[in-house]
Parts: sequence; C-alpha cells; structure tokens
Amino acid sequence: MTQLEYARQGIITDKMKEAAAAEAVSAEFIRTGIAAGNIVICNSLKHAGGRPLAVGTGLRTKVNANIGSSSDDMDMEKELEKARVAVACGADALMDLSTGGPVDEIRRAVIAETDACIGSVPLYQAALDTVRNKGKAIVDMTVDDIFEGIVKHAEDGVDFITVHCGVTRSTVERMKNEGRLMDVVSRGGAFTIEWMTYNDKENPLYEDFDRLVEIAREYDLVLSLGDGFRPGCLADATDRAQIHELIILGELTQRAQEAGVQVMIEGPGHMPLNQIAANVLLQKRLCHGAPFYVLGPLVTDIAPGYDHITCAIGGAIAASAGADFLCYVTPSEHLRLPNVDDVREGVIASRIAAHAADIAKGVAGALEKDISMAKCRKKLDWEGQFSLALDPEKARRLRAESGVADHGACTMCGEFCAYKVMNDAMEKQAAKK
Repeated sequence: MTQLEYARQGIITDKMKEAAAAEAVSAEFIRTGIAAGNIVICNSLKHAGGRPLAVGTGLRTKVNANIGSSSDDMDMEKELEKARVAVACGADALMDLSTGGPVDEIRRAVIAETDACIGSVPLYQAALDTVRNKGKAIVDMTVDDIFEGIVKHAEDGVDFITVHCGVTRSTVERMKNEGRLMDVVSRGGAFTIEWMTYNDKENPLYEDFDRLVEIAREYDLVLSLGDGFRPGCLADATDRAQIHELIILGELTQRAQEAGVQVMIEGPGHMPLNQIAANVLLQKRLCHGAPFYVLGPLVTDIAPGYDHITCAIGGAIAASAGADFLCYVTPSEHLRLPNVDDVREGVIASRIAAHAADIAKGVAGALEKDISMAKCRKKLDWEGQFSLALDPEKARRLRAESGVADHGACTMCGEFCAYKVMNDAMEKQAAKK
C-alpha cells in the first residue's frame, strides 16, 4: 500500500514516525495530514536509504535545489559536488534535471550520493532516449517511450516526479487566444506542446492519466503536477492559460488521491508581489489543499545575476501565504548552468525565505532560533552566533577577515558598539545596588 492508503486506514507507518520526529510534530499529525491530502511524504519504495521528507501544511517550509548537466556542460563530478554542497547548505531535496552527457549515470550517482529526497522530470529522459538511441526527433517519441521514461526513473529510486499533465490542447488554445509575451518557458511544457502540435494529439500524460497514476501507486511516487504554463515574465502572470492549467491540475489531484497516490502542485514562476498571495489561495482552493511547490516566484525580471534575491523575496511571500516547498533559483538563472558557488548562494537565499515565512506562519521552533541569536548578539557570543547562522562558514569568514579586535565587538562600531556600551552600563548599574 501507499503512504496515503495507510494513512486513510488509520495506520501510522515507520516513515510517518521518522518524518514526524524530523518535524517535531506527532506522527498522528503527519498521518492526518497525509489522509487529508495536505501533507505528502516523499520517499519512494525504491529509494533504499532515502530519508522520508514530509511536505505540507503545518510543517517547516522545505527547499529544493535543482542540479543537472546540459548539452554544453556534461561533467558528472561537477553535478555530484553540487549535490553535496546543496545538502551541506541545508537543501531538503534535489532535482536532477540533466539533459546532457551520461544522464542515467548522473541520476543514479546523485541518488547514491545522499539520503536527501530526489526529484526528476522523466519527460527529459524520454526525449533524450528518442534522440540518442533511436536517432529520431523529440516529436517522434511514442506514448510508450514517455511512460517507459517514467518507469526508468521510478526504478532508479526518485521520490517525486514532475509531470506536465495540465498542458492540454484546450490550455494551449487559451494561451493563443489571450496572447502572451513569452509564451511557454517550461522546458517540459515546450516539449509537450511541440509533440502535441506535430502529432495532432492530446497530451498522453493527461489522456492516459490513469496509467501514470498506476505507476506512481506501484512505487509510491509523489506526483508533482508541473506548471507547463508558468509565467516566464511578470507581464504573463495570472493569465487564462496559467489558471486553466491550475483548474485541470485540481481535477487530476482529486483523481490521483482517490487512487491512493500522493500529489503536490507546482506553481509560478515570475509574478508581481501583489499577485503572489492570491495565487497561493487559488492553488490551495482549486487543488484541495495539496502541498504547493513554487519556483521563486521571481518578483522582477530585471535582476540577472541577482535572481536568487528576487526569488527569495517572492518565496518568503509565497510561503508566508501558505506555499509549502520552495525551489531555489541561483545567481546564474537566465544566464548559464550554475556552478557550485551559485548552488550554495541559491540554497542559502531560499532557506532565508523559508525561515522568514515559517516565523510568519508560526511554525514550531522557528522564532525561537531568532531569539537565541538575539541573546548571543547581546552577549557578543560569536561562537554562539556562528552555530545559529544559516551559513556559519561565511559568517565566521567575514568576521575573521575584518580583524578581530580585543574589545570583542565587530569593526562596524568598534569600541562604541551599542551592545558593549549597554552591557557595560548595565553592569555598572548592577554594581551600585
């Protein structure tokens, strides 16, 4: 049985217990959330040694890091180093999006490298296998090719898969009728639309959704229903294509859950600040409270090189409004394949956003960390501050580079540090009593 089926029968599994311990909540809280469809546990039956990751309502906001090769950069060791750094910096999950080089070997190596949750987009696999192994074009993929790619990833042990089931002919028509500045920016969405157009057929992942659900049920995969029509710029946000796709995903969520399969929903994308909360509300309402997994959102289009910051701003707002899972963006977004340093910065930026949102949502233990930091700062307890920092290595390095003064304060205020002045004043006052 799947975790959803166990939960509905009132059975608390070992995975639920492990996830609950990591979240500092009761196992019954996890079971109830899974049964209701607003919590998922990402941990497939094939991921030996994988750590169950609970995502959803009432839990800490999770962070995913995308890694993976491209046709221009196929170095497997680079991707493994990115995986190690992402997890070391606190990423809860990794998505392998490899499209270049030995993609099967990269995926299997990433899964073996860490016990973190692993996601993937099997459509890339089907497309690559068609081009490389069969010498054909992407549009020549068969329906069986698409589903065989899904099974291959499931067999390798991925925990959740992005599937663009809401990219349908009717959604494409709505996009065309309304008009978009950037059309489709999702790679999986673009592959699907190209295939549909060339073959004059409906999306197989929508038309044969029951087949997809059966595979997911067999492996207890979480279906991450992808946003093929996510806006790629602010001007396209919250248009008819995006919302129509979301309506379809809500219907498919219900069908999958009824079959015992766990579901989360992927969301935008690029979006103005004032539309983010409304989008989260729409997703939660239309998709029956399923966990929401957002890319960003990026709140401006004009910050190349700093999109980890635009992502963190949008992510904090989205998560505080109820989003459950943040997909990081690195400083390299829109510019190049990220390197190891980009991955580090992207993960930390999204963790800042996630933590800020957890404070706003009242997640247990979130604010207490900030209170502990405040106490350490007041005492000029530098080691205590480093131990609490989201990036201890950088905090320690910056302090060391400035030159540590004898008075114990930092070089910003030196001997006139407000903490130091107040601590001295309070000590003198206490001595007079």
